[in-house]
Amino acid sequence: MSKPFQFKEFTIQQDKTAMKVGTDGVLLGAWADLSNKPNSILDIGTGTGLIALQLAQRSESEMIDALEIEPNAYEQAVDNFENSIWGDRLFCYHASLQEFVNEMDEKYDLIISNPPFYTDTFKEVELKRATARHTTDLSFSELLSATAKLLSSNGSCAFIIPFHEEDQFLHIAKKENLYPVKITRVRGNAQSEIKRSLLQLRFSKGKLETDELIIEIERHLYTNDYKDLVKYFYLKM
Repeated sequence: MSKPFQFKEFTIQQDKTAMKVGTDGVLLGAWADLSNKPNSILDIGTGTGLIALQLAQRSESEMIDALEIEPNAYEQAVDNFENSIWGDRLFCYHASLQEFVNEMDEKYDLIISNPPFYTDTFKEVELKRATARHTTDLSFSELLSATAKLLSSNGSCAFIIPFHEEDQFLHIAKKENLYPVKITRVRGNAQSEIKRSLLQLRFSKGKLETDELIIEIERHLYTNDYKDLVKYFYLKM
């Protein structure tokens, strides 16, 4: 039985789904640039609803939609939305991204996703977790093609991906006329390799801001940059 994860302003129940609260999701939800004050947001592959709830806390957006294909995760996200103080602004669709794109005429000012990562074999990953994280279910090409169709002309989209996939991801994005405006590369500590890339893209080419984020000085001793980023969410930051 997985314990609920208590954040400062909301609680994530995670007992029904294989995808638990993790650093990647919290990072993306805290990092995404909301300076264009999006009125409508879409979280693709919401899992427990974590990122959508973070954006509800951070924004005045009147419509925050989420999409989840896995039945148990969908139920969990709905419960987490309804039990939050922003329930009237949050809605979860139970559908694949492909189905959603075909049926939805809505355009979103911000689209966000912590997408599937694993491009290798299932290995020993339990089936539900594999469904949630395996790129055969949702390739970067499908994700970016759908994003381009659903994104408003002045909107932006934000993702967290493995650093070694960054060049390929941006190459695919360019084919959809999506260009990076902000990239933060994440290291666990100063000595470790870059592990993740946080990417924000738009339809128009602009000045690209790049920086690095180091999470820990040593085990469980966090950098000021990391604490500043997540302090509105984690109870002990």
